[in-house]
Amino acid sequence: MSIVALESVHKVYPLGRTEVKAVNGVTFSIERGDFISIAGPSGSGKSTILNLIGCIDTPTSGRVLIDGNETGGLTDREITALRHRFIGFIFQSFNLVPVLNVFENIEFPLLLGKETANRKDRADYVDFLIEAVGLTQWRDHRPNELSGGQRQRVAIARALVTKPQVVLADEPTANLDSKTGNAIIELMKRINRDLSTTFIFSTHDPSIVDIADHVIRLHDGVITEDRRTREAVHSVAAGK
Repeated sequence: MSIVALESVHKVYPLGRTEVKAVNGVTFSIERGDFISIAGPSGSGKSTILNLIGCIDTPTSGRVLIDGNETGGLTDREITALRHRFIGFIFQSFNLVPVLNVFENIEFPLLLGKETANRKDRADYVDFLIEAVGLTQWRDHRPNELSGGQRQRVAIARALVTKPQVVLADEPTANLDSKTGNAIIELMKRINRDLSTTFIFSTHDPSIVDIADHVIRLHDGVITEDRRTREAVHSVAAGK
């Protein structure tokens, strides 16, 4: 079973007396362990698709399935719970809390949910993620004391702290220089390989497209290309 599937999905937004078809009859599936690029120019519908997968928005018609569950049949409480336990988000603007330090920003999603881990176990895991993204010496620094690449590393660790099966990344390298962007891509690819986390990118960055296992290209809300460049490395691992 696919971890994410869209079936004949349409998304229409009203614009005055007209309508904008942001997504127009899109069908595709994503396997566990995929490192997938949803690529296209601005206005192609890629961010809308990420919002639909992330349960931030709902389709006008068609079905979105997350781990076999049709999102349209879930209550608001069930959708909130699904987002918290199953999906992590990485945004191009980082969305860090300015008054919190690196440790506190990463820990923050755990404080919002009903996590059962005790305080020490929670702190140990946050510190593990801080080390994994190479920020140990900046653990107690606030976002305004970090570079853009360091802030994005914090955002990646924060997205992983709830141990999601899927991470959605909306243009994660858009505000970074090419060297820093490439380092961030390599970091996410390593996490994908080591933790079997499924990454879904909305991007126009060719560096992400080149390294992806699965590439979907959009134009005006329609899929123009859907190709798998290689088998998802973790799709059959450990009974997943």
